[in-house]
Amino acid sequence: MKYPIGIQDFEKIRNDGYVYLDKTDLIYDLVHNGHIYFLSRPRRFGKSLLISTLECYFQGKKELFKGLAIDSLEKEWKQYPVFHIDFNGKDFTQAGELEKTLLTFVEKQELIYGRDPLATTLGDRFMAVLRIAHEKTGLGAVVLIDEYDKPLLDVLDTGLKTFDSEGNERLLEDRHREIMKGFYSVFKAADRDLKFVLLTGVTKFSQVSVFSGFNQPNDISMDDHYEALCGITEEELYSTFDEQIKAMSVRYKVSEDEMRYRLKRKYDGYHFSPSMLDIYNPFSILNSLSKKILSDFWFRTGSPTYLVRLLAHFDENLNELTEKYYPTSSFIDYKADTEAPLPMIYQSGYLTIKDWNMDTDSYLLNFPNDEVKAGFVTMVAANYLKP
Repeated sequence: MKYPIGIQDFEKIRNDGYVYLDKTDLIYDLVHNGHIYFLSRPRRFGKSLLISTLECYFQGKKELFKGLAIDSLEKEWKQYPVFHIDFNGKDFTQAGELEKTLLTFVEKQELIYGRDPLATTLGDRFMAVLRIAHEKTGLGAVVLIDEYDKPLLDVLDTGLKTFDSEGNERLLEDRHREIMKGFYSVFKAADRDLKFVLLTGVTKFSQVSVFSGFNQPNDISMDDHYEALCGITEEELYSTFDEQIKAMSVRYKVSEDEMRYRLKRKYDGYHFSPSMLDIYNPFSILNSLSKKILSDFWFRTGSPTYLVRLLAHFDENLNELTEKYYPTSSFIDYKADTEAPLPMIYQSGYLTIKDWNMDTDSYLLNFPNDEVKAGFVTMVAANYLKP
């Protein structure tokens, strides 16, 4: 079995024979029942693969979906104009990097579809190219934005400065917020030219009004129906990797049931809605099955520096954050706040839902599994218990 560890390209996974857990029934439902979406998931949880899958779908690459659920659902397979923006791999602590990234993206699209000479600002140029693409193809544009919030997370609470066009010094964080707000406001004005929009990231940044300039997206981050859109469910794990689990049980000299229990303790436990469907961290469980060893794979990929900075301002005992019920508003508001880091800790994957009180509409939060608990303790110890 070929494991797609670190591979986020749907076309490569399908063409090169890597195992793929079929999420296309949910993707078909997503596309045909909405227009503009936002999805929050922790890092290494399959957001980029979801974006890549949607890109191939909207490009009409039917052959890649042969044998998958969507193969029997979709009848038309049209080729829409797709605009894919990926903020991964960029260092936005460098002043001007965000502007350069967006400008390069728009210029590439203009080379494909053409440029409106009357459009001067970056936002107007993007809006114009969406309109031109719609007019030329006769189909609405599809916009897929991966890790949309990275330009803000990179500079959040860093104190980094930049200069505006008039030479005035200002926070890079404020500059990025302003640029993003202006860029995303295009979606409201270009609504008639859009077929589908999905933004993925960690946090919604509602308090900085990034989204205020355009139609509010449907936030499916805590939607029961789409809870399994990213990650691996227990049913998917056992039906797809039964032989691999047996092999691990032999290596560890335990029963298959015991091996399942150990894998569950180590990598399971994520819940993204009141339905409490168990979701395994895909990066960790695939690494574990591939290498036939229980280890802390997710934490080794690094701690989010933005979270470390936020927690540096937090005066309360971090241990007291767990095993408590919190109101739904703590998660709907998606705030990155130095005084209240709880939502960011949850969205980063260090805490998850363990129970839902229907009467009070509140959630019990705790560490999802042993791997994350050990990683969080290590992160806190490394950064806050220094002599």
